Amino acid sequence: MIAVSIILTGVLASASAALLGTFLVLRGSAMLSDAISHSIVFGIILVWLVTRQVSGPIPVLGAAFAGVLTVLLTQWLAQSQLVRMDAAIGLVFPALFAAGVLLISLYAREVHIHTDTILLGEIGFVWLNTISLAGWEIPVSIITLGLVLTANLLFVGFFWHPLKLATFDPALAAALGLFPSALYYALMTLTSITAVAAFDAVGAILFVAFVIVPPATAYLLTQRLWLIVCLAVGFSTAACISGYALAVYWNVSIAGMMASMTGVGFALALLFAPQQGLLAQMLRRKKARLEHDCRVMLAHLLTHQGTPQVDEENTQAALTQHLNWPQSHADAIIKRGIDHALIEKNGNLLRLKPAGEAAARELFARR
Repeated sequence: MIAVSIILTGVLASASAALLGTFLVLRGSAMLSDAISHSIVFGIILVWLVTRQVSGPIPVLGAAFAGVLTVLLTQWLAQSQLVRMDAAIGLVFPALFAAGVLLISLYAREVHIHTDTILLGEIGFVWLNTISLAGWEIPVSIITLGLVLTANLLFVGFFWHPLKLATFDPALAAALGLFPSALYYALMTLTSITAVAAFDAVGAILFVAFVIVPPATAYLLTQRLWLIVCLAVGFSTAACISGYALAVYWNVSIAGMMASMTGVGFALALLFAPQQGLLAQMLRRKKARLEHDCRVMLAHLLTHQGTPQVDEENTQAALTQHLNWPQSHADAIIKRGIDHALIEKNGNLLRLKPAGEAAARELFARR
Protein backbone atom coordinates (compact mmCIF):
# COMPACT_ATOMS: atom_id res chain seq x y z
CA MET A 1 0.00 0.00 0.00
CA ILE A 2 2.87 2.38 0.77
CA ALA A 3 4.47 1.72 -2.62
CA VAL A 4 1.14 2.24 -4.39
CA SER A 5 0.61 5.55 -2.57
CA ILE A 6 4.05 6.82 -3.49
CA ILE A 7 3.85 5.74 -7.13
CA LEU A 8 0.28 7.03 -7.57
CA THR A 9 1.28 10.39 -6.07
CA GLY A 10 4.18 10.62 -8.50
CA VAL A 11 2.02 9.61 -11.46
CA LEU A 12 -0.69 12.18 -10.63
CA ALA A 13 1.89 14.94 -10.15
CA SER A 14 3.82 14.03 -13.28
CA ALA A 15 0.72 13.73 -15.47
CA SER A 16 -0.58 17.11 -14.25
CA ALA A 17 2.79 18.77 -14.89
CA ALA A 18 3.44 17.13 -18.26
CA LEU A 19 -0.04 17.98 -19.51
CA LEU A 20 0.51 21.70 -19.02
CA GLY A 21 4.24 21.49 -19.71
CA THR A 22 3.61 20.41 -23.28
CA PHE A 23 2.17 23.81 -24.14
CA LEU A 24 4.89 25.64 -22.20
CA VAL A 25 7.65 23.76 -24.01
CA LEU A 26 6.08 24.36 -27.42
CA ARG A 27 5.66 28.07 -26.63
CA GLY A 28 9.29 28.35 -25.57
CA SER A 29 8.22 29.29 -22.04
CA ALA A 30 9.33 26.11 -20.26
CA MET A 31 11.68 27.82 -17.80
CA LEU A 32 8.84 29.96 -16.53
CA SER A 33 7.72 26.81 -14.71
CA ASP A 34 10.99 26.92 -12.76
CA ALA A 35 10.44 30.59 -12.00
CA ILE A 36 6.88 29.93 -10.84
CA SER A 37 7.83 26.90 -8.73
CA HIS A 38 10.30 29.04 -6.76
CA SER A 39 8.53 32.38 -6.61
CA ILE A 40 5.23 31.04 -5.27
CA VAL A 41 6.98 30.66 -1.92
CA PHE A 42 6.56 34.43 -1.79
CA GLY A 43 2.80 34.06 -2.31
CA ILE A 44 2.49 31.33 0.34
CA ILE A 45 4.23 33.34 3.04
CA LEU A 46 2.27 36.51 2.18
CA VAL A 47 -0.99 34.60 2.62
CA TRP A 48 0.25 33.20 5.93
CA LEU A 49 1.14 36.66 7.20
CA VAL A 50 -2.41 37.83 6.48
CA THR A 51 -4.49 34.73 7.30
CA ARG A 52 -2.11 32.47 9.29
CA GLN A 53 -3.10 29.58 7.00
CA VAL A 54 -0.55 27.24 5.38
CA SER A 55 -3.03 24.83 3.79
CA GLY A 56 -6.38 24.99 2.07
CA PRO A 57 -7.67 27.02 -0.88
CA ILE A 58 -6.51 30.46 0.31
CA PRO A 59 -2.74 29.64 0.23
CA VAL A 60 -3.31 28.03 -3.17
CA LEU A 61 -4.83 31.27 -4.44
CA GLY A 62 -1.93 33.22 -2.97
CA ALA A 63 0.54 30.94 -4.69
CA ALA A 64 -1.35 31.26 -7.97
CA PHE A 65 -1.20 35.05 -7.58
CA ALA A 66 2.58 34.87 -7.07
CA GLY A 67 2.91 32.70 -10.16
CA VAL A 68 0.92 35.11 -12.30
CA LEU A 69 2.90 38.01 -10.80
CA THR A 70 6.09 36.26 -11.87
CA VAL A 71 4.81 35.93 -15.44
CA LEU A 72 3.60 39.54 -15.55
CA LEU A 73 6.89 40.94 -14.27
CA THR A 74 8.89 38.73 -16.61
CA GLN A 75 6.80 39.72 -19.62
CA TRP A 76 7.01 43.40 -18.66
CA LEU A 77 10.79 43.29 -18.41
CA ALA A 78 11.13 41.40 -21.67
CA GLN A 79 8.75 43.72 -23.52
CA SER A 80 10.71 46.75 -22.30
CA GLN A 81 13.52 45.47 -24.57
CA LEU A 82 16.01 46.40 -21.88
CA VAL A 83 16.70 42.73 -21.17
CA ARG A 84 15.97 39.49 -23.00
CA MET A 85 13.43 36.92 -21.81
CA ASP A 86 16.00 34.57 -20.26
CA ALA A 87 17.55 37.45 -18.32
CA ALA A 88 14.10 38.63 -17.23
CA ILE A 89 13.33 35.19 -15.81
CA GLY A 90 16.69 35.17 -14.06
CA LEU A 91 15.95 38.57 -12.51
CA VAL A 92 12.37 38.01 -11.35
CA PHE A 93 12.20 34.57 -9.78
CA PRO A 94 15.38 34.79 -7.62
CA ALA A 95 14.11 38.13 -6.29
CA LEU A 96 10.67 36.75 -5.36
CA PHE A 97 12.09 33.50 -4.02
CA ALA A 98 14.66 35.37 -1.92
CA ALA A 99 11.93 37.69 -0.63
CA GLY A 100 9.85 34.66 0.36
CA VAL A 101 12.75 33.01 2.16
CA LEU A 102 13.55 36.25 4.03
CA LEU A 103 9.94 36.66 5.13
CA ILE A 104 9.91 33.07 6.38
CA SER A 105 13.14 33.66 8.31
CA LEU A 106 11.86 36.90 9.83
CA TYR A 107 8.24 36.14 10.63
CA ALA A 108 7.54 32.42 10.24
CA ARG A 109 10.41 30.53 11.85
CA GLU A 110 8.00 28.42 13.89
CA VAL A 111 5.72 27.58 10.92
CA HIS A 112 6.08 24.38 8.93
CA ILE A 113 7.29 26.07 5.74
CA HIS A 114 10.73 24.68 4.94
CA THR A 115 12.53 25.68 1.77
CA ASP A 116 14.38 22.35 1.63
CA THR A 117 11.08 20.46 1.56
CA ILE A 118 9.72 22.84 -1.06
CA LEU A 119 12.71 22.16 -3.31
CA LEU A 120 13.17 18.42 -2.76
CA GLY A 121 9.75 17.21 -1.61
CA GLU A 122 8.94 14.29 0.67
CA ILE A 123 7.31 11.81 -1.68
CA GLY A 124 8.50 8.90 0.45
CA PHE A 125 6.28 10.07 3.34
CA VAL A 126 3.05 10.95 1.53
CA TRP A 127 1.40 7.86 3.03
CA LEU A 128 1.72 9.34 6.55
CA ASN A 129 -0.70 12.22 5.88
CA THR A 130 -4.04 10.58 5.13
CA ILE A 131 -7.75 11.29 5.28
CA SER A 132 -10.53 8.76 5.79
CA LEU A 133 -12.92 8.35 2.85
CA ALA A 134 -15.52 5.58 2.84
CA GLY A 135 -13.47 3.66 5.37
CA TRP A 136 -10.25 3.97 3.37
CA GLU A 137 -7.20 5.93 4.52
CA ILE A 138 -6.18 7.86 1.43
CA PRO A 139 -3.13 10.14 1.29
CA VAL A 140 -4.09 13.81 1.09
CA SER A 141 -1.59 14.32 -1.74
CA ILE A 142 -3.43 11.79 -3.91
CA ILE A 143 -6.75 13.57 -3.42
CA THR A 144 -5.21 17.01 -4.01
CA LEU A 145 -3.25 15.99 -7.08
CA GLY A 146 -6.21 14.02 -8.41
CA LEU A 147 -8.36 17.16 -8.28
CA VAL A 148 -5.58 19.19 -9.91
CA LEU A 149 -5.17 16.65 -12.70
CA THR A 150 -8.93 16.68 -13.28
CA ALA A 151 -8.91 20.48 -13.50
CA ASN A 152 -5.98 20.44 -15.91
CA LEU A 153 -7.65 17.81 -18.10
CA LEU A 154 -10.88 19.80 -18.21
CA PHE A 155 -8.99 22.99 -19.13
CA VAL A 156 -6.94 21.36 -21.89
CA GLY A 157 -9.90 19.39 -23.22
CA PHE A 158 -12.32 22.31 -23.26
CA PHE A 159 -9.85 24.80 -24.74
CA TRP A 160 -7.96 22.32 -26.95
CA HIS A 161 -8.36 24.10 -30.29
CA PRO A 162 -7.81 27.66 -28.96
CA LEU A 163 -4.78 26.43 -26.99
CA LYS A 164 -3.39 24.69 -30.05
CA LEU A 165 -3.74 27.78 -32.23
CA ALA A 166 -2.49 30.16 -29.51
CA THR A 167 0.57 27.96 -28.97
CA PHE A 168 1.69 27.92 -32.59
CA ASP A 169 0.28 31.19 -33.95
CA PRO A 170 -0.74 33.71 -31.23
CA ALA A 171 -1.26 36.49 -33.80
CA LEU A 172 -3.81 34.43 -35.76
CA ALA A 173 -5.52 33.38 -32.54
CA ALA A 174 -5.85 37.04 -31.54
CA ALA A 175 -7.19 37.94 -34.97
CA LEU A 176 -9.85 35.24 -34.62
CA GLY A 177 -10.89 36.58 -31.22
CA LEU A 178 -9.62 33.61 -29.20
CA PHE A 179 -7.90 35.76 -26.52
CA PRO A 180 -4.48 34.01 -26.52
CA SER A 181 -3.20 36.23 -23.70
CA ALA A 182 -6.06 35.18 -21.43
CA LEU A 183 -5.42 31.53 -22.26
CA TYR A 184 -1.73 32.02 -21.54
CA TYR A 185 -2.35 33.50 -18.09
CA ALA A 186 -4.93 30.81 -17.34
CA LEU A 187 -2.30 28.23 -18.26
CA MET A 188 0.21 29.91 -15.96
CA THR A 189 -2.33 30.08 -13.14
CA LEU A 190 -2.98 26.36 -13.43
CA THR A 191 0.77 25.77 -13.54
CA SER A 192 1.10 27.70 -10.27
CA ILE A 193 -1.71 25.71 -8.65
CA THR A 194 -0.16 22.45 -9.85
CA ALA A 195 3.20 23.50 -8.43
CA VAL A 196 1.63 24.23 -5.04
CA ALA A 197 -0.18 20.89 -5.02
CA ALA A 198 3.08 19.12 -5.88
CA PHE A 199 5.22 20.90 -3.27
CA ASP A 200 4.87 18.55 -0.29
CA ALA A 201 4.88 15.45 -2.46
CA VAL A 202 7.53 15.91 -5.13
CA GLY A 203 9.12 19.32 -4.54
CA ALA A 204 9.97 22.07 -7.00
CA ILE A 205 12.89 20.29 -8.67
CA LEU A 206 10.95 17.17 -9.62
CA PHE A 207 7.96 19.31 -10.61
CA VAL A 208 10.11 21.26 -13.07
CA ALA A 209 11.55 18.01 -14.40
CA PHE A 210 8.04 16.71 -15.06
CA VAL A 211 6.96 19.97 -16.72
CA ILE A 212 9.89 20.14 -19.14
CA VAL A 213 11.59 16.80 -19.76
CA PRO A 214 8.72 14.45 -20.80
CA PRO A 215 7.21 16.98 -23.27
CA ALA A 216 10.68 17.70 -24.68
CA THR A 217 11.22 13.96 -25.04
CA ALA A 218 7.90 13.51 -26.83
CA TYR A 219 8.67 16.43 -29.14
CA LEU A 220 11.75 14.58 -30.38
CA LEU A 221 9.53 11.70 -31.49
CA THR A 222 6.55 13.36 -33.17
CA GLN A 223 5.18 16.67 -34.42
CA ARG A 224 1.51 15.91 -33.69
CA LEU A 225 0.27 17.83 -30.67
CA TRP A 226 -2.19 15.22 -29.39
CA LEU A 227 0.50 12.56 -29.62
CA ILE A 228 3.05 14.80 -27.87
CA VAL A 229 0.61 15.22 -24.98
CA CYS A 230 -0.09 11.47 -24.75
CA LEU A 231 3.59 10.54 -24.97
CA ALA A 232 4.59 13.19 -22.42
CA VAL A 233 2.10 11.82 -19.89
CA GLY A 234 3.19 8.25 -20.70
CA PHE A 235 6.90 9.03 -20.33
CA SER A 236 6.35 10.83 -17.03
CA THR A 237 4.34 7.88 -15.71
CA ALA A 238 7.05 5.44 -16.79
CA ALA A 239 9.68 7.61 -15.07
CA CYS A 240 7.71 7.47 -11.80
CA ILE A 241 7.32 3.70 -11.85
CA SER A 242 10.88 2.90 -12.94
CA GLY A 243 12.31 5.63 -10.68
CA TYR A 244 10.58 4.23 -7.61
CA ALA A 245 11.72 0.68 -8.38
CA LEU A 246 15.34 1.73 -8.86
CA ALA A 247 15.28 4.00 -5.80
CA VAL A 248 14.13 1.11 -3.62
CA TYR A 249 16.68 -1.25 -5.20
CA TRP A 250 19.61 1.15 -4.74
CA ASN A 251 18.29 2.77 -1.54
CA VAL A 252 18.51 6.31 -2.89
CA SER A 253 16.22 9.35 -3.10
CA ILE A 254 12.90 8.46 -4.70
CA ALA A 255 12.24 11.95 -6.08
CA GLY A 256 15.82 12.19 -7.33
CA MET A 257 15.61 8.85 -9.12
CA MET A 258 12.27 9.75 -10.72
CA ALA A 259 13.80 12.97 -12.02
CA SER A 260 16.83 11.04 -13.25
CA MET A 261 14.62 8.62 -15.16
CA THR A 262 13.01 11.49 -17.04
CA GLY A 263 16.54 12.42 -18.09
CA VAL A 264 17.30 8.84 -19.13
CA GLY A 265 14.19 8.82 -21.31
CA PHE A 266 15.21 12.11 -22.92
CA ALA A 267 18.74 10.84 -23.55
CA LEU A 268 17.40 7.71 -25.26
CA ALA A 269 15.06 9.77 -27.44
CA LEU A 270 17.87 12.21 -28.23
CA LEU A 271 20.00 9.33 -29.46
CA PHE A 272 17.46 7.08 -31.15
CA ALA A 273 14.52 9.27 -32.28
CA PRO A 274 13.79 8.16 -35.88
CA GLN A 275 13.79 11.68 -37.37
CA GLN A 276 15.49 14.10 -34.97
CA GLY A 277 17.73 11.76 -32.99
CA LEU A 278 21.50 12.13 -33.10
CA LEU A 279 21.90 8.67 -34.64
CA ALA A 280 19.36 9.47 -37.36
CA GLN A 281 21.11 12.77 -38.08
CA MET A 282 24.46 11.01 -38.27
CA LEU A 283 23.05 8.46 -40.71
CA ARG A 284 21.53 11.24 -42.83
CA ARG A 285 24.86 13.07 -42.93
CA LYS A 286 26.62 9.85 -43.89
CA LYS A 287 24.08 9.18 -46.62
CA ALA A 288 24.39 12.76 -47.90
CA ARG A 289 28.16 12.43 -48.00
CA LEU A 290 27.89 9.15 -49.90
CA GLU A 291 25.51 10.75 -52.41
CA HIS A 292 27.82 13.74 -52.85
CA ASP A 293 30.96 11.65 -53.28
CA CYS A 294 29.13 9.30 -55.62
CA ARG A 295 28.41 12.30 -57.87
CA VAL A 296 32.09 13.29 -57.61
CA MET A 297 33.06 9.79 -58.74
CA LEU A 298 30.67 9.97 -61.72
CA ALA A 299 32.10 13.34 -62.75
CA HIS A 300 35.64 11.95 -62.43
CA LEU A 301 34.82 8.92 -64.57
CA LEU A 302 33.10 11.02 -67.25
CA THR A 303 36.01 13.47 -67.36
CA HIS A 304 38.49 10.71 -68.25
CA GLN A 305 36.14 8.56 -70.32
CA GLY A 306 37.46 8.13 -73.84
CA THR A 307 40.88 9.65 -73.01
CA PRO A 308 44.25 7.88 -73.19
CA GLN A 309 44.42 8.00 -69.39
CA VAL A 310 41.15 6.12 -68.88
CA ASP A 311 42.85 2.87 -67.86
CA GLU A 312 44.82 4.70 -65.22
CA GLU A 313 42.27 7.26 -63.99
CA ASN A 314 39.03 5.27 -63.98
CA THR A 315 40.15 2.80 -61.36
CA GLN A 316 39.62 2.35 -57.66
CA ALA A 317 43.28 3.10 -57.02
CA ALA A 318 42.90 6.50 -58.73
CA LEU A 319 39.95 7.36 -56.47
CA THR A 320 41.98 6.73 -53.34
CA GLN A 321 45.11 8.47 -54.67
CA HIS A 322 43.72 11.47 -56.55
CA LEU A 323 40.63 12.17 -54.44
CA ASN A 324 42.30 11.31 -51.12
CA TRP A 325 39.55 8.88 -50.16
CA PRO A 326 40.25 6.14 -47.63
CA GLN A 327 40.06 2.65 -49.07
CA SER A 328 36.92 1.79 -47.10
CA HIS A 329 35.17 4.97 -48.27
CA ALA A 330 36.10 4.33 -51.90
CA ASP A 331 34.73 0.78 -51.58
CA ALA A 332 31.44 2.16 -50.20
CA ILE A 333 31.14 4.69 -53.04
CA ILE A 334 31.82 2.08 -55.71
CA LYS A 335 29.32 -0.31 -54.12
CA ARG A 336 26.68 2.43 -54.08
CA GLY A 337 27.32 3.20 -57.75
CA ILE A 338 27.00 -0.47 -58.68
CA ASP A 339 23.89 -0.99 -56.54
CA HIS A 340 22.18 2.00 -58.20
CA ALA A 341 23.16 0.80 -61.71
CA LEU A 342 25.32 3.88 -62.28
CA ILE A 343 28.63 2.13 -62.91
CA GLU A 344 29.99 -1.31 -63.60
CA LYS A 345 33.30 -2.84 -62.69
CA ASN A 346 35.33 -4.67 -65.31
CA GLY A 347 38.44 -5.96 -63.59
CA ASN A 348 40.10 -2.85 -62.17
CA LEU A 349 38.37 -0.55 -64.63
CA LEU A 350 35.24 1.39 -63.65
CA ARG A 351 32.81 2.14 -66.48
CA LEU A 352 29.83 4.45 -66.54
CA LYS A 353 26.49 2.87 -67.35
CA PRO A 354 23.91 4.93 -69.28
CA ALA A 355 22.18 6.13 -66.08
CA GLY A 356 25.52 7.10 -64.54
CA GLU A 357 26.67 8.93 -67.66
CA ALA A 358 23.37 10.84 -67.82
CA ALA A 359 23.70 11.82 -64.15
CA ALA A 360 27.29 12.98 -64.68
CA ARG A 361 26.39 15.05 -67.75
CA GLU A 362 23.54 16.64 -65.82
CA LEU A 363 26.02 17.69 -63.15
CA PHE A 364 28.25 19.37 -65.74
CA ALA A 365 25.23 21.06 -67.32
CA ARG A 366 24.34 22.71 -63.99
CA ARG A 367 27.77 24.31 -63.68
